[in-house]
Amino acid sequence: MSLSAVVHAAPVDEGARKAELMAAWQGASQAGTDGPSDITLIDQGTLKLPADYFYVPKSEGLRVLRALGNVVNDATFVGLVVGKRQNDDWMVVIKHIKEGYIKDDDAKNWNADELLSNLRAGAEEANKDRVARGFPEMAVIGWIEPPAYDATTHRLVWSLLAKNKDQPDDAPKNVNYNTFALGRDGYFSLNLLSGSERIAGDKAVAHELLSDLSYHSGKRYEDFSAGTDRIAEYGLLALVGGVAAKKLGLLALAGAFVLKFAKIIIFAVVGFGAAIMNFFRRKPRNDNAGRQA
Repeated sequence: MSLSAVVHAAPVDEGARKAELMAAWQGASQAGTDGPSDITLIDQGTLKLPADYFYVPKSEGLRVLRALGNVVNDATFVGLVVGKRQNDDWMVVIKHIKEGYIKDDDAKNWNADELLSNLRAGAEEANKDRVARGFPEMAVIGWIEPPAYDATTHRLVWSLLAKNKDQPDDAPKNVNYNTFALGRDGYFSLNLLSGSERIAGDKAVAHELLSDLSYHSGKRYEDFSAGTDRIAEYGLLALVGGVAAKKLGLLALAGAFVLKFAKIIIFAVVGFGAAIMNFFRRKPRNDNAGRQA
């Protein structure tokens, strides 16, 4: 049976989910690369992976994300980065969207309230698929960090506060800390999955990886040639689920992922499989709620 056939058959009971997630992480641990290392990101750039970070390539990363309840576009997904330190409960999802040069003129006219409204609408649309696959619905609460764009480095950062709809208001909230690096052919998206109780410290990871990513010569934003290169049908506003995204029929919350059973991201000396099993034995049932970043 092909990998695609396996990952699309989302398990509906907790035991099957855990088994699939453990199998996915075992595959990831065997296929990945330890930092420090230079990771080639398709034909576009290089990521200087720091020490104590671990890179999971595309096929194994897709399986992990789908086991966590995510809908993933195979064509844009590049890989995952996770931390190996004891208290690391984060994951970074790397994608490359090759849809042409993104004009950044509209960055001067952000309307954070309007963007937030569109993201909430996108979350409700995505919930239809989550319910059908047996995962909890998500609710967007508000900004953690409104969109901020650096026109010099062509980097964009923004983040939302979100949660499972069935979670109490005082429960730890889900966080997708989104960072983008624009290039000549499109852009890289580095999406940090974390939680509200950890994001103040974890967001440094996203900024570190964003600064450690560089485009190859000829693929940089400044290498754009107006006479020959393709220009994207949307501007920078679409990358934060804005009006442009809605006009194009794009899913406003397409960059949102769920991080469940975060403590399984453990490459312990006692053995990867044993670490996962110990986690599942000690974890109370009501602590297995999905985490969205």
